[in-house]
Order: sequence, then structure tokens, then C-alpha cells
Amino acid sequence: MLYLVFLKKQKTFHLWKKGRQASKDKVRLMKSALLVCFSFFMLIGGVFGQTLENIALPDGFRRVPAAPGSLTAWLRKMPLKADKTVYLFNGEKKRNQSAQFAVLDISVGNKDLQQCADAVMRLYAEYQYAQGRYDKIVFHATDGTLLSYSDWRAGYRYPLQGQRLRKLKSAAANTTRAGFDAYLELVFSYAGTLSLSRELKRVKNTGDIQPGDVILEGGSPGHAVMVMDVAVNAAGEKRFLLAQSYMPAQNIHVLRNPGASHPWYSNQWGNSLVTPEWIFGKDCLYRWP
Repeated sequence: MLYLVFLKKQKTFHLWKKGRQASKDKVRLMKSALLVCFSFFMLIGGVFGQTLENIALPDGFRRVPAAPGSLTAWLRKMPLKADKTVYLFNGEKKRNQSAQFAVLDISVGNKDLQQCADAVMRLYAEYQYAQGRYDKIVFHATDGTLLSYSDWRAGYRYPLQGQRLRKLKSAAANTTRAGFDAYLELVFSYAGTLSLSRELKRVKNTGDIQPGDVILEGGSPGHAVMVMDVAVNAAGEKRFLLAQSYMPAQNIHVLRNPGASHPWYSNQWGNSLVTPEWIFGKDCLYRWP
């Protein structure tokens, strides 16, 4: 009788020990699964989740304040691609791959349209579109014609007649995203650095530089880049990031600073501002009206 009781207790002990080991194995599996999930989400957040505001600041600088809903706040949330390669509109790699520090995750289209000034207008238009301020999306064509997105939405079009664009109501109202993209193609086709230089307001004091400002040399050829972010230190010195497209149409990208180990430029650039693919003069800072 005692022997049977002993065997029963021993069997119970072995079952308990086996169950305990199984529980330990389950815990180890759960820990491994959690580690894999954590690593995955770190990868998503650390690579694919990067935005402009994740670009490290120079020592001693902090980003200027940004009000909610402002252009500054919107630009800082611009997503960056994990792949830093710049591609052309036709899918080919750009020959010069040394100009970019990062690449914005925004479409380039499949036509040779979104070049330098076009990228600047695209970013400004996208910001206003995101805010629902369609009446603010207006650009002048090089011939002086006002290209209004609000009118485009209402069915107006701008055919070329002779040497000038004409405004005609010739289409049904279109409030879709595809309609907005078609409007942008119109702007890219007929506006450029020359029209922007007439439309924007010159900023004489570079110490007043703000995100969303445009550094511009109007002409044929000309060039334009957008100020994407601004930082300041205790002494009031400022540093800023620039983004551009170029010719032919290509991914919009954050520029390297050829004179520094980081992509931030000084607002005290004197008589020339040297970027990887263009040298701007002294009075080249502009702002949207």
C-alpha cells in the first residue's frame, strides 16, 4: 500500500516537473517572439519612419519653434526614404549621387516636369492642399497668367493660344486628388524660376530666414531650393536645411553642405551660397507672399 502511494506521488512529481519545464519553454518562446517584434518595430520606426525632424542638429543648436498647422511644422513631418538614391522621372538613377543627404518620400511623376522651381511650388502647394486652403494655391505662369487651383477645381482650364495662356471654363468641376495632380502639371509646364522671382518677396536680412523660404536665382537657366528647417543657437546664429529637385526631373532631396560635415548651412553666407550643384549670389532669399 505504501509502495503504491509512493509511486503515485513520484508520478505526480514528474508530471509537475514536466509541466514546469513546458511552461519555461513557453516563456522562452514568448520572450523570443517579443524580441523579434520589438526589433521589427524598431526597424520600422528607425528606418522607414524617419522624417525631416529626425535629421540631427549641429552641436549647440535647437530648432526654431513651430506653431501647430504651420508650414514649418508640416515640413518637419515630411517623410524620408530609407533608400538615399536619387532617381529620375524615368526610373533611372541620377548620375550625380553625391549631392543628397536624404531623399523625401514624395512622388516625382513620370514626366520631365518636376524640376527645381517645380519642386518648390509642389511642396508649398501640398502644404496648402493638406490644410484645405485651396484659394492659397495660386502661381503665375511666366507669361503672367494667374493659375488658380480654385478655378481649376471649378472647371476652368488654361489652353495656350498663340503666345499666351487663356482662361476658359471648358471642363466639369473636379475636386479629386487626380485633378490636383493635373493642375500641378500645368503649373510645372508654364511656371519656373523667372515667374517665381517676380511672385515671391525678397528677404533682405538673412538672419530672418524661415522654413518655407526659397533661395532663388531666376532666369533661363536659373535655380531654386527650399529652406526646409531652421535651427538657432544661444548667440542667435542660425543654420538651415535645403531641399531641391534638378534637371531632369528627379526625387526631391535634402542637400549636403559641401563646406561642412553635416547638411546644415549658415545664414551668414556672404556674397555666395555654395550648394552641391549651384552657387547662389548674395540677394537670393525669398518668401511666399
